[in-house]
Amino acid sequence: MRNHVGIAGLGIYIPETFMTAKEISEATGGTWSEEAVREKLGINKKPIPGPNDGTQEMGYRAAKNLIKDYNVDPLSIDMIICIGEEWKEYPLTTSAIYIQEKIGAYNAFAFDIQQRCCTNIMAMKVAKDMMLTNDDINSVLICGGYRNGDFIDYKNPRVSFMYNLAAGGGAILLKKNYGKNELLETSIITDGSFARDVGVRYGGTVNPVTEENVQIAQKSLDVFDVDGMKSRLNEKSTPNFLKVIRDSLEKSGYSQEDIGYLAILHFKYSAHKFMLEQLRLDKSKSIYLRDYGHVGQIDQILSLKLALEKEKIKDGDIVVTVGAGIGYAWAANTIKWGKVEK
Repeated sequence: MRNHVGIAGLGIYIPETFMTAKEISEATGGTWSEEAVREKLGINKKPIPGPNDGTQEMGYRAAKNLIKDYNVDPLSIDMIICIGEEWKEYPLTTSAIYIQEKIGAYNAFAFDIQQRCCTNIMAMKVAKDMMLTNDDINSVLICGGYRNGDFIDYKNPRVSFMYNLAAGGGAILLKKNYGKNELLETSIITDGSFARDVGVRYGGTVNPVTEENVQIAQKSLDVFDVDGMKSRLNEKSTPNFLKVIRDSLEKSGYSQEDIGYLAILHFKYSAHKFMLEQLRLDKSKSIYLRDYGHVGQIDQILSLKLALEKEKIKDGDIVVTVGAGIGYAWAANTIKWGKVEK
């Protein structure tokens, strides 16, 4: 059998606490009605972190669930890539190494990477490329947690497109020559003209947290260039979304007509619907995450897991995972589900 990399397991952790559409509406001071939150933003409810749901901890819990569900020996893992966010329990700690210790993967080495909500897709490519060029890397755990919603001020209309930010953790296990669920090709686009459009205003070296700004600093995820970002996104976002999907498929030997399932991040429902229309996909070939909101780079893992549970993915299907992250990045992976052909 030719060398390849396959998906050997998926793990998810979702907090027990949720914020409802009604509560989001109330948090905006009524600027957004409950109906608008449900229908326009596409949120029925979204998980929010409980007292012990740190970013690193949620990544660990997702990895632990994967290990348990798939009966994985942690000592068989050769490498761990953490896709968790920078907003975590303690700045400057390496999340992957924390998770390595917690699960007992003592034979692995571990590191973190980051590309906002494209991080999982990028991590899968990095893992695959390293596995196929290193004889001693045969099993890779990708995992991480997300809770950037902590920074959202619901009374700030500039960030209404981020009211969906939620919390949770996800994990994927990749194995070399697994014989199933082959990870094919990836397409990634980044555009630095968006690099400083969105960010947390306080807490970095430019605007350190002080006694004077501490209250606003805690909710300071914001859009720095509203008009510029809007005009550039209108011009580039949808074309780049479609380009990475089609490029990933083409490099894998397929086209959009072959898509059996699309694992796509959560954004407003009109955008979700438009994307399916552009790809000529029936809505049954995707899951809209209206009961989860946007768990950052965990969305694709969550979508895959839900699709498998609902039997929306079957052997032989071409699966595409796609995301976009502020900065800006767009990325897609193509996966051939089921048995790998010799």
